[in-house]
Amino acid sequence: MFKVISTVKAPAAIGPYSQAIVAGDFLFASGQIPINPANGAIEAEGIEAQTEQVMKNIGAILAEAGTDYTHVVKTTCFLDDMGDFAAFNAVYEKYFTGKPARSCVAVKKLPKDVLCEVEVIAYLGE
Repeated sequence: MFKVISTVKAPAAIGPYSQAIVAGDFLFASGQIPINPANGAIEAEGIEAQTEQVMKNIGAILAEAGTDYTHVVKTTCFLDDMGDFAAFNAVYEKYFTGKPARSCVAVKKLPKDVLCEVEVIAYLGE
């Protein structure tokens, strides 16, 4: 069995997917982009501000599942431009202090022309 995680404190799913799914002792969160959940808009400009909004969205999903950043074991990060890597990392490392496993790639295009997207897997067990 699995459980769907959904919170109004993160952007609503805009397609046939869930914000996150708990399966066994793991949370699998869909990729988060810098949408302000209060109004559904992309307000943040620049990689730092967009990364901050993505992290807030991830934090809201983790909290809804009863966990936090310290339980994230894997992240997958998508950047519009690898030239933003250092600035993205500067924000990322403030949140992922446990240094989970990570993949970070540049992609041709992201939804809504944002600069970054991050998905996470968290361990919910003891």
